[in-house]
Amino acid sequence: MFTFNCKGKLLVLDQPLVMGIINVTPDSFYEGSRYTGVDAILRQAERMLNDGADILDIGGQSTRPGSGQVTAEEEVKRVTGGIEAINEKFPGAVISIDTYYSLVAKEAIAAGASLVNDISGGSMDTKMISTIAGLQVPYILMHMKGTPQTMQQSAKYENVVKEVLDFFILKVNELHKAGINDVIVDPGFGFGKNISHNFELLRNLSIFKMLECPVLVGISRKSTIYKTLGITDDGAMGHF
Repeated sequence: MFTFNCKGKLLVLDQPLVMGIINVTPDSFYEGSRYTGVDAILRQAERMLNDGADILDIGGQSTRPGSGQVTAEEEVKRVTGGIEAINEKFPGAVISIDTYYSLVAKEAIAAGASLVNDISGGSMDTKMISTIAGLQVPYILMHMKGTPQTMQQSAKYENVVKEVLDFFILKVNELHKAGINDVIVDPGFGFGKNISHNFELLRNLSIFKMLECPVLVGISRKSTIYKTLGITDDGAMGHF
């Protein structure tokens, strides 16, 4: 069992938890996860919390394959109002900010978020790790090969499970040395991986227990599911 202090909100990971995704963007990969305007964000947050979501993950820019990149300043403008509104209306909600910018992480935590979800593992902003250490919040460390713009061209591995595990061993050690003790690892399904890689990681998920960190699995609405089943992304919702 893991117990994380999320800025005074206790997150107990003694069973699988559900993360609800609210994208404050015009172009995230799944249209049904996009919300703009505080009222729409609050309605969706309430719906997710009522449906049993344990964490609300707010993202201010798309990280789908080939997506464009927005500035940290623009991302701050997109996410802080919604985070403040959720925190005020649902003060017990645990909010994570999905960003690879240290500035966005800092401003989002100030607005009421209490975890940082970084798809880049600190590789796209050299100040991210020191920022998280200073903020003293849990950190979601994801594996991605390349960047959102190039990752699907980088999807080449000799042994995807070994490569992802080796990455986590090195990075978790680096985070601990920096003073970040509450780490969640995310193998990054679909981020620089093809369908075969994703299923290989899923089959070997138990290997990551050796890291002694919780594991986040993000495959809801992913093409690995709906292309394999021959359905639409609307029917490919997963709960983990």
